[in-house]
Amino acid sequence: MEIGGYFEFENLIHNEYYSDLIALNTARNAVAYLIKANGIKKLYLPKYLCDSVYKVCEREDCAYEFYEVGDDFQPIFDKSLCDNEWLYIVNYYGQVTNERALKEKYIRIIFDNVQAFFQKPIEGIDTLYSCRKFFGVPDGSYLSTDCKIDVEQDISKDRMTHILGRYECSASEFYKSYVDNEETYYNLPIREMSKLTHNILGAIDYETVKRKREENFKYILGRLQHINGIEVEEVAGPFAYPLYISDGLEIKKRLAKKGIFIASLWPAAYKFGGLAKDFSENILPLPCDQRYTLKHMELMIDQLEIEIKQVK
Repeated sequence: MEIGGYFEFENLIHNEYYSDLIALNTARNAVAYLIKANGIKKLYLPKYLCDSVYKVCEREDCAYEFYEVGDDFQPIFDKSLCDNEWLYIVNYYGQVTNERALKEKYIRIIFDNVQAFFQKPIEGIDTLYSCRKFFGVPDGSYLSTDCKIDVEQDISKDRMTHILGRYECSASEFYKSYVDNEETYYNLPIREMSKLTHNILGAIDYETVKRKREENFKYILGRLQHINGIEVEEVAGPFAYPLYISDGLEIKKRLAKKGIFIASLWPAAYKFGGLAKDFSENILPLPCDQRYTLKHMELMIDQLEIEIKQVK
């Protein structure tokens, strides 16, 4: 222990939302953790998915096979799972709320709540979360499981540049730093969540975050549900509002020129064609997070409606 010298980053209050779960460095490593801890030999993955999950399978020498997802986001899967085979189910935009029934039907499932941070895990269902998708942290994941393996603790200090940069400057100035940082996650070993990430997550006002997200989502739902090509329900602390509309890619490009940036989720699904490609191209995950007010939502939707009319 060192005594004296300059001050380090302050210890903030310790009030994490999931203090009782296993805390890891990334959601993809939560998948790797489950593969190791459960002795999984094969995962069935939805085609509509981030490529990071099947890259984890390849890294961990776990076989995988793809299945279809319906337009209601439910798995279309009628096989019987063999020993050491598991079904990976994604809770898209928090809209998949029948996890008990899915567990009863398929027995061995991994429930991906990366887009549903505020949806609490159900006992007996392996469930994983991502912190980066909801908060300004360099990394972090929570995992609900009965299986345990020992891991070392991660260090996050070198992953803060783009976060601190955007806090005081613009996103565009630090976008390259953000992209470079994203590349580092592919090869990170399984680690316990860092002290730095624990510290930041312990100081977040989760109730305010949850309330703001729900208020913004509800406003968007009221304005856009009549043109949305999919049925969407209100959920706890939503990730984003999924607007399914034709010419999604073009509208996204037009909005970016106006400083409204809509994330491109899972372009790796393009190669499958069909619904996976359609959803990846045409579902616009409209931001509704805690950084924004209803005034921001009004501005975003007004501009969106203008671009929809221009494209048509």
